[in-house]
Amino acid sequence: MRYKGVSHVALATRDMGATIRFWRDLLGLRMVLAASGRNSRMYFFHVANRQYIGFFEWPGIQPITEKEAGHPASGPFAFDHFALAVASDDDLFAMKDRLNAAGIWVSEVLDHGFIHSIYTFDPNGISVEFSADTNVDIVTHPHFADSKPLPETLEGAEPVAGRWPAPHESGTEERVIYPGFGAELKNRK
Repeated sequence: MRYKGVSHVALATRDMGATIRFWRDLLGLRMVLAASGRNSRMYFFHVANRQYIGFFEWPGIQPITEKEAGHPASGPFAFDHFALAVASDDDLFAMKDRLNAAGIWVSEVLDHGFIHSIYTFDPNGISVEFSADTNVDIVTHPHFADSKPLPETLEGAEPVAGRWPAPHESGTEERVIYPGFGAELKNRK
C-alpha cells in the first residue's frame, strides 16, 4: 500500500454560508467543489497537493460544543481536532493576527517540540490547529516518551506483518465503481 497523504477530512455544518465565509474568506482556502443532493450539500476547500477539507450541510444538526484540542472528553466521542500545516512560524503568527483581527478566539503559540501550534474554533465548534514544523524530524527519528508504554508500542515504529488476515484479491467482476456525489465532474469539459 502506498499512501500519498490525507485526501480529505469530511465534517458537518448546518450553515454552509458561515462555513464558506470562515474557511474561504477568513482562512484563505480556495473553494473547489460545490455539490448538492437530496437535503444536503457538499463543499470542498483545497488545502495543498490535492488535500481537502470537505463539509456536508445537514440542516437538522447542531454545532458541537467547543472543546479545547487535546483535552480529555467522556461519553461517545470520535473527533478531537485537525491541524493545517503552515509553511513557517511567520505564517503561524500571521494567522494568529488574522483571527484576532476578526474577533475570533485563538490560543497563544505553543511549542510541541516537533511543531509550533495555535488553536481556534470554526463556526461549527470544530477545533482547528495551525502548525509550523520545527527542525525536529519525527519521521526519520520517531520519539516515544510514554512513561507506561503498551506492548504494541515497544514493538517499534514499523508495521508488524502477520497481525491481520491476508486479503483476497478482487476479481474483475468485483471491481465495480458506483456513482456518488460529484460523479458528474467526469462529463465536464
